[in-house]
Amino acid sequence: MDSYKQVVEKAELALIKGEYNFCIKFLYPIIESYPPSSKEGVNLRNIIITALSGINKKDEAKKFCKELLKSHDFKVRENAKYLMEIIDSPEIKKPENWNITIERNPNLKNTSLSSLKLNKKEKKEKKFINTSNIPTGETKTFQKGFIFIISFLLLLLIPLISGCVKIDNTLDLSEIDSITNNFEIESKYIKKFPWQINLEQQIKEIFPEAEILKGELDFSFKNKNLTFTTAKKTLYKIQKTAGDLLGESIEMKINNVENNFFFFKKYNYKIDLDLQILPQIEDLELTFNIINPNRVSVQDQNKPNIEVSKNYIKWKLIPGEINSLNFYFWSWNKLLLGFLFILFILLLAYFIRFYRYQIGSELPGLPAN
Repeated sequence: MDSYKQVVEKAELALIKGEYNFCIKFLYPIIESYPPSSKEGVNLRNIIITALSGINKKDEAKKFCKELLKSHDFKVRENAKYLMEIIDSPEIKKPENWNITIERNPNLKNTSLSSLKLNKKEKKEKKFINTSNIPTGETKTFQKGFIFIISFLLLLLIPLISGCVKIDNTLDLSEIDSITNNFEIESKYIKKFPWQINLEQQIKEIFPEAEILKGELDFSFKNKNLTFTTAKKTLYKIQKTAGDLLGESIEMKINNVENNFFFFKKYNYKIDLDLQILPQIEDLELTFNIINPNRVSVQDQNKPNIEVSKNYIKWKLIPGEINSLNFYFWSWNKLLLGFLFILFILLLAYFIRFYRYQIGSELPGLPAN
């Protein structure tokens, strides 16, 4: 049995040549070996759908489209919907002036084939194409299946275009008791996608009191003065809303531990974000930024998707993987320092008063009676 790479090369070569029947006969016996839930199965079904459309077997092409519509991958389902729309679209008749017709000379019926042969002694006349009025040469009709191949290539670009989105979430921990969360989403394409508009609408309903800014290609909202518990709930709501739009659940866990060391406090944070259900889309940028009150230390700092600069962490999330981040920072114990400062002021005032009492006032006394 040929490997997947060899199967794809043969099928694509037959598709390019317009040999749709050969492509279908070649893929039919082995298509079941590649389930529609795999990337290989999706690719082969797209090829066979194009071949079936090329020979006008729409019912069979729809059958494979319906298999792709059951996929767990959102992009595959959207691509299958577009294919169904193209297959169900009405056929457009070709205008008669697009065809080249050749008029037949009726006198040729009575002419024998032998009379048409050239005399060996006669010089063959050179034939030229009259291009005086046609600067581009002779007009040729499109090859069979040209429109279907172009449509198929355009459909393959749809998943790539749909990934041109940049999503940033910034968690500002500068004030532990007053945390700020800023969520931004920006489309790098010419307009927003439907799932972006749905996400914006749901976020408005979930966070009605947030500061919301909306543009033609971008959208952002900011929540201020949050406790750590409230900030964590905010991130969970964003994660759940995005998962519902994708039809899958994205798991996110945030844990923190606070250690007191008299004058100092140590804050430990661990964030786990499971993005295994998301395909690895090249043009989808997911970034989680964290601003800390002091210099921060990160475990596994050598990872290429984590950048650390003093108190700032830039964490690039990778779709299709489990993303984890462990970091900690130190902070002064403000309550204890405030108490010590007040105690120092009281002691200083006491010593000044006591020392002043020791040296006396050096003022003349009142006359005695």
